[in-house]
Amino acid sequence: MHFIDYLRERWKIILLLLFVIVSIEIFLLIYPVHAIIRIYVAFIILAVYVIGIFWEYRSKKAFYDDVQGTLEQLEEKYMIVEMLPQTRFVEEEMLKEVLRESNKAMIEKVNTYKQSLTEYKDYIELWIHEIKLPIATAKMIIENNPSVVTRSMEEEIGEIEGYTEQALYYARSNHANKDYCVAEYNLKDIVNEVVKGNKRTLISQRIKIVIEDIEKNIYTDSKWCHFILNQIVANCIKYKKDTDAEICFFAEEEKDKVILHIKDNGIGIKGGEVGRVFEKGFTGTNGRRGKKSTGIGLYLCKKLCDKLGLGIELDSEENVGTEIRMIFPKNSFSLLK
Repeated sequence: MHFIDYLRERWKIILLLLFVIVSIEIFLLIYPVHAIIRIYVAFIILAVYVIGIFWEYRSKKAFYDDVQGTLEQLEEKYMIVEMLPQTRFVEEEMLKEVLRESNKAMIEKVNTYKQSLTEYKDYIELWIHEIKLPIATAKMIIENNPSVVTRSMEEEIGEIEGYTEQALYYARSNHANKDYCVAEYNLKDIVNEVVKGNKRTLISQRIKIVIEDIEKNIYTDSKWCHFILNQIVANCIKYKKDTDAEICFFAEEEKDKVILHIKDNGIGIKGGEVGRVFEKGFTGTNGRRGKKSTGIGLYLCKKLCDKLGLGIELDSEENVGTEIRMIFPKNSFSLLK
């Protein structure tokens, strides 16, 4: 705000002041007052007003400059109310009061939405736990009545179970840092558990599993890491090629990290789409070709890796295959955010 702009906002007061000065000058014409005295009176009135306005402008500008500077330094802008400088004018105090009231209303509104989201999350988790019972019962019935039909049904129920699990972890993803326990694990054990959990699908889809040197110790939460790897393997299965399908696991150890490679020889991803695979809801060309893609799996993997302090990268070439790298920092403290 410039002084000229400040004066423009007070044009009505300035007009009123000029009216007063002209009135005084007309009144002085009645008396034999020297012209210099009349000019002096007009000058003094105008000068005192300008000086007063300029002093007021400087004080208010200093206040608002402090406010602006404080606001720029704050990461959480809503805290500006608590950081405002001491007020010297009534309108500054009014501004602080308005900000306090609006901030209070905003916090109340946010808390209302938080409560609503918490209740919805709790309902989703409860529903998922309830739905697991009929899924488990259906799988038991299928095991006791093996046939071509029930095997086909088992695959479909397996997909339902996978999507149910995905929904559960999605509901918990915003609070992952409150629901994990970082410890040291053997990478081979985690990979073997994931492969074992997908054994039937891998066999039915005739996908070869190759596990090379992955005898590495890593720091992670086994439950969340298991889910991330399971999502990656599910994608490898979904986008496999028709013959000689293969998924390869191998690891390399560097000074400050362990990198797990999950590589397949599937249908791959178009070059222009590789950079978007971790976006929420992005399905790509392959996902729109009857692959039942939701665009949530890899997005959730990236989100959970960020929460857990892990790295995740993807390279792919169409009709050649896809490679995903999970990066585990060696220092367990680097996982804590």
